[in-house]
Amino acid sequence: MQDTSPPEKKSARRQWLIGGLVALAVIGFFAYRHFYDSKPHIVYRKAKVHRGDIRMTILATGTVAPENRLDLKPPVAGRVEKILVAEGDNVRGGQILAWLSSTERATLIDTARSQGKNELKYWQDAYPMTPMLAPSNGMIILKSADAGQTVQPTDIVLSMSDRLIVKANVDETDLSQIKLNQNVNLVLDAFPNDTIDSKVEHIGYDAKTVNNVTTYEVDVLANKNPDYMKSGMTANVTFLIDQKENTLIVPAAAVHKREKKSYVLVPSPKNPDDSVEQEVEVGLTDGKRVEIKSGLQEGDEILIASLSSFNRDDGNTSPFSPFGNNRPPGTKR
Repeated sequence: MQDTSPPEKKSARRQWLIGGLVALAVIGFFAYRHFYDSKPHIVYRKAKVHRGDIRMTILATGTVAPENRLDLKPPVAGRVEKILVAEGDNVRGGQILAWLSSTERATLIDTARSQGKNELKYWQDAYPMTPMLAPSNGMIILKSADAGQTVQPTDIVLSMSDRLIVKANVDETDLSQIKLNQNVNLVLDAFPNDTIDSKVEHIGYDAKTVNNVTTYEVDVLANKNPDYMKSGMTANVTFLIDQKENTLIVPAAAVHKREKKSYVLVPSPKNPDDSVEQEVEVGLTDGKRVEIKSGLQEGDEILIASLSSFNRDDGNTSPFSPFGNNRPPGTKR
């Protein structure tokens, strides 16, 4: 059917159609720009090979506990007359820790006390108290009775330990790297700024499995227990596996492996805008840095690849360029 609309209406419809197509083109262009910018692209940042110290470690958590705990019970049923030690005191074997009265002596002394000082002194000398002795050298870690308290032979009056250790739980996958007398650093949660030099004292043989994770208990002994170290404290345990001083180091992200060989990217000597692979021999790693044994020298420049979006914050970037002033690696301007 022939359009009989006036020429003015035809012109208006044509202008609207052209305007709509232009608008769609603009929207499509900016949608493309947004989609392209949101896609990840490989970008490179530069780093230099430098010298430093690197340590290979294994981390674990542990708890301070007595290596050998002795619960001391009264030799007789009766009353505690005197406690001569306090928690934290170091004692020697055979030292008197407390004085006790048997039930009979306690009754007799109470009766004599009501009859006067002379009668009391007579029976105190005639019927001496019973001592509680330390069975060995150690530290008092618990006092659970006070003077005047009635006790039975089954009650615990004092507890002592020969020394405090840290019992650390080590994952079975790391156990092969733990050795006796290995150097260890302890940091107690209660004293995070103090590091305690320690050594591996014992490696357990019996596994524990919790939530499908198998661990072994490793006893860690401090070279010198600080006064603030107490039973039950939580400790962060760092086992020193190996370390290198003043060695060549690069970020771990710079190293990639292929067919059992290690490589890094370096600027191409022919074209600085391009990169080439350089084979290297690696050594220790702490997870963040890697030791370079050969293939690079101190001060060499390397490239580290990462995924990123192009940045268009540069004021000179043209809005009509799909890349702006940022081009994909390996392309020329």
